[in-house]
Amino acid sequence: MDLKLHRFELPLRRPFTISRGTVTVQETLIVELREGDVRGYGEATTNDYYGASFEEMAAALENVRTPLASLTMTEPAAIWEALNEHLKPSPFAQCALDLAAYDLWGKLRGAPVYQLWGLDPSQTPLTNYTLGIDPIDVMLEKMREFPEWPVYKIKLGGGQNDLEIVRQLRGHTDAVFRVDANCGWTADETIRNARVLKNLNVELIEQPLPADAAEGMQRVFAESVLPVVADESCVVERDVARCRGAFHGVNIKLVKCGGLTPARRMIEEARKYDMKVMVGCMTESTVGISAIAQIAPLLDYVDMDGALLLADDIATGVRIERGVCRYPHENGCGVQLLKRAEVS
Repeated sequence: MDLKLHRFELPLRRPFTISRGTVTVQETLIVELREGDVRGYGEATTNDYYGASFEEMAAALENVRTPLASLTMTEPAAIWEALNEHLKPSPFAQCALDLAAYDLWGKLRGAPVYQLWGLDPSQTPLTNYTLGIDPIDVMLEKMREFPEWPVYKIKLGGGQNDLEIVRQLRGHTDAVFRVDANCGWTADETIRNARVLKNLNVELIEQPLPADAAEGMQRVFAESVLPVVADESCVVERDVARCRGAFHGVNIKLVKCGGLTPARRMIEEARKYDMKVMVGCMTESTVGISAIAQIAPLLDYVDMDGALLLADDIATGVRIERGVCRYPHENGCGVQLLKRAEVS
């Protein structure tokens, strides 16, 4: 298989703020895998928090160019295993290659990936639309840009007015709310806030405490009136078991765990512990979002609004309309690249 790397900068519709900082342009890596005339595409965005720079990801993928060239497309999981020792230190790069392999696999076999897995796309849950931290009037403007959405995710953890943000937004919609504090609260704040948020029709709280606050999360798990879902505390496969007894569910990010191949195993592991499962996205293009959609019928919750946050997309594939995932009439993950910015 032939490997090509593409580098893009994705401008956002608006500045996007969480408790750790603000982004206006998101850099991303697109992996193109080609067998004959058929191309598959995968994606991984850069991320300072996880140490994933474009240069680091590109170097990791260049390191597997030779062994990859000797492989033929059978099962993407077999390719993931064959290259795991090389790519394990760089899960974002591993993810981009894995997603490209699944897209190529489906295209070569003439079927969407979800169909090859025996999944029913009608079982895909509604996706939320995310409102980053901003002054309340700006958050309301962003909500009006995507009206009548069934579920909104509200980013909090940025200051003392978190509850007031939710109260104000609630006055303008009956939609379900999800709250994501991105490690910005303490255990006491979470337990106290949960009582108020439940009365404001908030469905769940995502990652309220820092990832290393295991003891505090156990107390939150026992005392919170709302379910809590792990994000930064659930990065790779071994973390699922560690989240048992501290979270009611896990949010799996494909880039953090290394792609669709390990994500499916993490879903199975979480189900063993009767935990809810979400798959979330980064601020990414339709390339990455279309890969998430293939696994979405297995989930309780899904957060795949990343491409909706962009001012300009670079690909076609899955579309999200008022929370509903619209699958394309294409094979693989359904991705076609609109722009090319080849690096190698």
